[in-house]
Amino acid sequence: MTTNIRVSGDVHPRLADGFERIRREIKLPEVFPQAVLREAEQVAQSPARTARQDHTALPFVTIDPPGSMDLDQALFIEALGAGYRVWYAIADVGAFVRPGGALDAEARTRGETVYLPDGKVPLHPQVLSEGAASLLPGVTRPVALWRIDLDAEGRTVGVDVQRSLVRSRERLDYDYVQAAVDTGTADGTLKLLAEVGRLRLELERERGGVTLPTPEQEVVRDDDGYRLEYRVPLPSEAWNAQISLLTGMAAASMMLDAEIGVLRVLPSPQPGDLAKVRRVAAALEVPWPEGASYGDVVHGLDPKNPAQAAFLNESKILLRGSGYLSFNGEPPAMAEHSAVAAPYAHVTAPLRRLVDRYATETCLSIAAGEPVPGDIQAGLMDLPEIMSSTGRRAGAVERASVDLVEAFVLRDRIGHDFDAVVIDTDERRQGGQVQLTDPAVIARCDGSPLPLGQRVRVRLTQADPGTREVRFALALA
Repeated sequence: MTTNIRVSGDVHPRLADGFERIRREIKLPEVFPQAVLREAEQVAQSPARTARQDHTALPFVTIDPPGSMDLDQALFIEALGAGYRVWYAIADVGAFVRPGGALDAEARTRGETVYLPDGKVPLHPQVLSEGAASLLPGVTRPVALWRIDLDAEGRTVGVDVQRSLVRSRERLDYDYVQAAVDTGTADGTLKLLAEVGRLRLELERERGGVTLPTPEQEVVRDDDGYRLEYRVPLPSEAWNAQISLLTGMAAASMMLDAEIGVLRVLPSPQPGDLAKVRRVAAALEVPWPEGASYGDVVHGLDPKNPAQAAFLNESKILLRGSGYLSFNGEPPAMAEHSAVAAPYAHVTAPLRRLVDRYATETCLSIAAGEPVPGDIQAGLMDLPEIMSSTGRRAGAVERASVDLVEAFVLRDRIGHDFDAVVIDTDERRQGGQVQLTDPAVIARCDGSPLPLGQRVRVRLTQADPGTREVRFALALA
């Protein structure tokens, strides 16, 4: 279960107060210093003058959630013989953020954009992130343009990246793309995105990569206030994600060959953790054929099935421990991201993540046959610690926001009973976690024994927006 909380409509004052308290508690750097704002205004009017190819004739589109303004990526796909050519334009934040300046220093403090249900704390000032650097439709923008050639099976056969100019034609969302594909009206890039996305998903399964089929929690405004629902991501979101993964894998290979860069890494599961997850699969009767990888097992599981939902939750232990690894010289021995099942780097979201700018600048230099600039080389070594600390902060905000919304939605239902599934147990504390069917809540449940993977009836004993705590107990039969 991912814990992205999205609020539709206006935010209740009590929720707004709760989100503001989270901002204060976690000390989010919401207000940009005046020096940063002044520099952002200046560079928005005069980005760095760098030689660029002109690809404004290509019909790029962006695909993002509705209302998004910080658009990092624009896409164009065309047939190339029996295969495909993927053009992936990434916002060239390096054209605006100069090393050593106030913008650069502030970005290194923030690390990444932090999202709350009622808004966000951006990595860069709005004049850049939603203006001059964003790939908005109808305007020419500087980009790092990846060209990735694929064969008929979707395998990479050629890669290049260069500074360029592009002009997006349309700002699309996932619902639109999915509807176009489902109704057979998709053509051009959208039709080929579905083809390439499916091919890349199949290659991911062949590699042993993992994409968990888990829904998101969404807060929806209705006549009675708010409710929490589960939202299952669309296939179009998975296809689009595969383009980002494809590019990140290409970037990682490029940096490893050049012996300089920064990778996103995830260690292979520990044997003890893997053995535990196998025991959970056997206990819940989740099939795990001999020789099958974890990715093979989770592919096709249904999170609406109680036993499979419990298995997906318990097996997340295999995906813990991700981080960043910088190198300048001999490539690291452990360079893979085990969920991707290949070396991988973050390069596709520089408006929202600091590390992507540095990795992109590194790849641009490598592809051009030029030395990586000294300030980029120096900055690479600091990135793992910066991204680790700012990532922890973003994770704390996410967890607190989910807890607040769940407590708020349930605040008037103390003593009510709900249908739930036991997705985790803790024998030492005589309880565990349950996932409610409706509303879309995951919370602590007291009681013993809790039957892992089974449907139960639970009673709400606590829901306090002030403390952001929700607790249940097994309901008496």
